[in-house]
Amino acid sequence: MIIGIGVDVVDIARLQATLQRTPKLRERVFTDAERGLPAASLAARFAAKEAVAKALGAPPGLAHREAEITAGPHGRPVLAVSGRAAEVAAELGVRRWHVSLSHDGGLAIAYVIAEG
Repeated sequence: MIIGIGVDVVDIARLQATLQRTPKLRERVFTDAERGLPAASLAARFAAKEAVAKALGAPPGLAHREAEITAGPHGRPVLAVSGRAAEVAAELGVRRWHVSLSHDGGLAIAYVIAEG
């Protein structure tokens, strides 16, 4: 059963400019495993973090670093949540996450489905 769905779009150049202007933002938003990725991949992950919040109903107290997107087998994105995001997911009955990332034409997009 689908518990929630989230989608978000990020302008890659805008995120890159923001990260250059505010270097500490990279540490606040991205996990250690994500920080070294190229701008397009960071934008897709930022979109995924926003999509996670939407799939959970945007409850207060979520932090971007509580959603981490890594590359799984064959490069397929894998989503793991922690902290408040994990608490809310458990309360809602989320047992599995589905995530899709893409970037082209200066935009990055992410879809997230929370399944229970």
